[in-house]
This record gives sequence, C-alpha cells and structure tokens, in this order.
Amino acid sequence: MYRLFAFLIVCFASGTGSAADPNYWQDVRPVLRKHCTVCHSQKTLNEPDVSAGLALDTLDAILKGSKTPIVKKGMGDASMLVTLLRHPKPTRRMPLDADPLPDETVALLKKWVDLGMPEGVKPKETDIAIVTTPGKSRKLDITLATKLPLPKAVAKPGQTGALELILPVGPLAPITALVFSPDGKRLVAGCYGRFVVWNMETGAAEKVVTNVLGAVNDIRFSPDGKTLAVAGGQPSARGDIRLYSTDDWKLQATLGGHLDVVNSVSFRFDGKQLASASFDKTVRIWDLATKQTVLNFTGHSDFVYGVAFGPKGDWFATASKDRSCRMIDAVTGKSFFTFSGGDSEVLTVAAKPDGTQVVTSGFDGALSWWDIKTGERVRRLGGHSIATNEIVFRTTGEFAATAGADSTARTWDAKTGAALKSFPVGSMVYSVAARPDGKFVASGSFDGLVRLWDAEGGRLVATFLSLPEGDWLTMTPEAFCAGSDPLVKLGKWRTAASAQTLPPEMIWKPTLSPKDVARALKLEKLDEPPFAAPPK
Repeated sequence: MYRLFAFLIVCFASGTGSAADPNYWQDVRPVLRKHCTVCHSQKTLNEPDVSAGLALDTLDAILKGSKTPIVKKGMGDASMLVTLLRHPKPTRRMPLDADPLPDETVALLKKWVDLGMPEGVKPKETDIAIVTTPGKSRKLDITLATKLPLPKAVAKPGQTGALELILPVGPLAPITALVFSPDGKRLVAGCYGRFVVWNMETGAAEKVVTNVLGAVNDIRFSPDGKTLAVAGGQPSARGDIRLYSTDDWKLQATLGGHLDVVNSVSFRFDGKQLASASFDKTVRIWDLATKQTVLNFTGHSDFVYGVAFGPKGDWFATASKDRSCRMIDAVTGKSFFTFSGGDSEVLTVAAKPDGTQVVTSGFDGALSWWDIKTGERVRRLGGHSIATNEIVFRTTGEFAATAGADSTARTWDAKTGAALKSFPVGSMVYSVAARPDGKFVASGSFDGLVRLWDAEGGRLVATFLSLPEGDWLTMTPEAFCAGSDPLVKLGKWRTAASAQTLPPEMIWKPTLSPKDVARALKLEKLDEPPFAAPPK
C-alpha cells in the first residue's frame, strides 16, 4: 500500500536561501519543481502509487491537497506539509528512508504557511517553463526502415528503394534497461517514467507500467520469474527500487534508502536477496522478506555503476566511476579483491554463470576477464570502439552480450572471449539482453527503439516501438506489422528514394499481419507481403 503523504519523500531537500519573507513563486515553487512534481503533478493523479493522489505543481493544487488537507493557512505547526518533516516515528517522518531535512528548510516552509502562503509576483510567461504532456507534444518523424522494395507491378516511376514507415511520434525516450523473463516469453524494456512488457510469442505490448519514480536504469526478474525489480530514481535526490508482481504487474514494495539514483540491481540465485548499486557511492544488500538493508558497502570513492551477484550468492562484484571493480563477501562486506589497472571508469560488470570469472568494461570499450580465485586479469580483448554500457551473460553461460556507445550490440564466446556477432543497431546502445534459450539478443538504444536480433545468424528479427499512452507497433524487416489502431492510423508509407507518401490501404492491407509477426518471432522464414497489382 502506498502512503498517503509520500509526497514529502524528496520534496524539500534543501533551503532556498531567500532573505525576504518566502513566497510561492520565488521560494516554494522552484523547490517543488526540482524535487516533487516529477511524481506529484496533475498528470500523475490517476497513479496513486506515484502521486498518493496529490499534485504539487500549482498553488491551487497545494491548497486542495489530497483526501486530507496538507496545509492550514497561518498555522504551520498544524500543517502536515510541515509537521511530517519532524514526525517522531521514523516510519512516518518525511522524507522516508533518508536523514531529516535541514532545520532551515523546515523553518522556511513553516514561515511560508504561517504568513498565509503568500503567492508573490508571478514571473512573465516567458520566464516560466511550460510543461506539456509528452503525447501531445510529439511531432518529430520516426522512420522504421524495411528491406522490402515495392514490387515493380505496383511501383510507379520514382518509387524505388525499400519501404519505410513514418510515424510522427518523436522524440522517444531512450531505452535504458532490458531483460527477458526466465521462461523467455516476455521482454521488458524500461525508459524514463515507464516500463513496457512485450509478449515474445505475439510481439504485442501487453502492459505499460508508469508508476515508477523518474529514471529506469535497470530491470531484473527474480530467478522464479514472479517478481520484477525496477531500479532508478531522481539524480542527486533519491534512489528508488520498486518490486512488481509479474502476475498482475502491481507494485509489491518500494525499497528506499539510497541517496542518489540506483543504476544497477542483481538478484541472488535463490531470490532471497537483492543487491543495488547507486550513485551515492554505496552498494546495498536487501533482505526481500523483510525489505530491509542487511549490508551497506561503502568501499568505493565515487559512483557505483554496476553490481552482480556470484552464482552461489556468497559474493558480489561491483563496477565504479573510481576506475575499479571489487569482489566483496556478501555477508561480511569484506573486500576480497580490487580489480584495477585501467585508466577509465568501469561502467559495467557481469559474473560468469560458472562462477570462475568476472567480466568488466567501461569507457575504453575493452572487455577484461578476471579470475575470482587470484584476482588476476585472465585476458583483455578489444570490445566496442567507444564505451561498453552493459554486459550480460546468457543464463547457461555460452556467450556474453554487450551494449556499446559505438551503436552496436555484440556477442562474445564465454570460453575464449572471442567476438561472435556484431549487431548494427545504428544508434547508441544503452542496454542489452540475452534470451535464456540463446536464440535472441535484444538491444535498447538512444533512438527509443527495441530491436530483436537472431543471436546465431546476426540478422534483425523485429523492431518494437511504444508510447507512454500504451500505443505500440512491432515491425519485421519484411515490412510485416502488428500494432494498436491509433498508431497504425498515424503511419505513412514511402520508399527510400521518394518523399511522396504511398496510398495507405495499398501498403497496410498486405503488411498489417500479426500472424506473420508471430511467425518471425519463431524464426520462421517469411514470404513477401502479397501486394495486389493496381487495376488496369
């Protein structure tokens, strides 16, 4: 259950420093916009797990409050906006799971309420940032390319080159997290403010979940597939870990405590613990039965980008901005080894499923393989030409997959470290996932698209696109599509050599085929869409 007044979790982290009497426009509104309205705004009111039914993006909304008023004009000591900041019970004191706020911040808020909540002088409209709903502001074209030329029997002069589908729905939020379910039937993709559950049998987006706090930096299924952990938060304000039931995608619990965004999480093999790495320079181990921290590792001197449990759960490895990777006892917090020797930040770490090695990479792009018994580097091989953003292993350990800033995803032989396949994504790749059966590799990239690749053949199988409102589209390189009606109706077709759009009915009739999309996801060979020749 959410807490009615969770709105104070991150709201008042610092004072405004104003010497004059505080007012809404000059002092209060900037604090709320910086720390609160990402969750507590008019557009999140229908998501109580995020907003607690409270909006704080206007003065009227603050006065209205939630089911219970949060302010009483002239009575700061009797207003929940102030009193919950100093509640004697830590479980009710705001912000939750954090140190009490500075006295000057509480004093400023109390004074503002005591003074009757003065509004002050509203800035000129040109000085006020206008926040619009993303779905209403999209107008940039997103181009989905195919490898299918328009048949000669249908094409007119100049209509040459492969077909392209144009959707005026950009810009899309980058895909920053990906994971396959343990049974391989689902692929979950995360971006700012939401995650999407894709069905790997039909290619449909079966669920869009938006009750997340800010960024989504990592997503992981529990070993039994019953829980999904979503990690992120707000930079320099609050780290956030949310646990969802995969039966109904409802929020089970929130793990608060990190003082900055959580960048990586890892389940222990039995699902009883979760490790989390944060920009607050710490790694925490959580007991998932009690939802409490059982270990807080503070050995890094800078951001911790990555964390990975060993296969037996007795140790975990970390990757840090301080240019080191560490191997740590999961019970005592004692550091076994510090894997170092690089000149760049270590962005990602993965434990080989057989427990013999740890693999790291970072801004230099190269992959380093470390022996966990000696702490020595076994090999260092060239990886991506720029940064490597993520490393994951297939669960059975045959290969590793990586996401690169050089706009490629790649796979590597787990025994020799040799390069296997390179997948030409065409946009900076932030996240990568390997399906447990080893048939597919998925990439998530800066352009906001998820691409599914044949792991063995190296070819593109399908491209997935989703919007916050729940609309979605899946397309194969052969131009077969499945999608929601509103997004399909927005689509316009053209050929690569011509800017002239094609009659939509002529293209959609043979290409809008969910059954062929489903066949593609089984790696079946597809025939070309049956275009009808125009009447003579």
